[in-house]
Amino acid sequence: MKTRALLLATLVLAGCATGQSTPGTQVAAERLATSIVPGRTTKAELLASFGKTKSIVFDSGFEAWLYQSPAGSGRFAEFVILIDPAGVVVKTRQRPPSAP
Repeated sequence: MKTRALLLATLVLAGCATGQSTPGTQVAAERLATSIVPGRTTKAELLASFGKTKSIVFDSGFEAWLYQSPAGSGRFAEFVILIDPAGVVVKTRQRPPSAP
């Protein structure tokens, strides 16, 4: 239940993210979806494959990372990753780009 609350807070915060992304955060959506396996992919693997990105670290040790995927017309889809204190991906969520 605590994980669910953390994911909800992460998604709410990610929904507030707007504007230009910082270097290293843009990755093709297909690559993210096929490369990240909850329960198996580690934080170190994410860094090696996709580089640093926007992140939030919670007091509980969980982290939420946000990658963006170009969707055309200056829009981006968002891919949120929840990482447990041991450094393993727990859950992922994709959010399509907002309407122009």
